This record gives sequence, C-alpha cells and structure tokens, in this order.
Amino acid sequence: MQKLTTREAAEYLRLAPRTLERWRIQGIGPRFFKVGGRRVVYSVEELRQFLAAGERTSTSDHGGSSRP
Repeated sequence: MQKLTTREAAEYLRLAPRTLERWRIQGIGPRFFKVGGRRVVYSVEELRQFLAAGERTSTSDHGGSSRP
C-alpha cells in the first residue's frame, strides 16, 4: 500500500497541506495513519475513496449515490 506524506497527499488532492492538518483536527477529510507517534501518512487508496465519495452529478446533489 503506497503511503504519502501530508505534503504529498495535499498535492494529490490539490489542497494546501494546512487544509489537511485542519481537517485532521476537525475529524473530517480522508483517513490517515500515524507512524511512530507523530508522523502522519495517507494511503493513496484512502485518498481515491475520499475523492470518489465527493463525486456529485449536479450542484444541487447533497451526497449519496451519484446514480438513481
């Protein structure tokens, strides 16, 4: 399983690293792993799932299945 640092994950998601840090504090965003007590890494698969969960078919779609 490929792991990315916070900076690499932010680049993958096209976000600022600080956004991922804030999301971790708030308990939102993609799941992450703590390695060695302090180091945070993200799996590429978790990032893909996070992106897929955000897919919408229209601006009025509030979530759930993207297909009827």
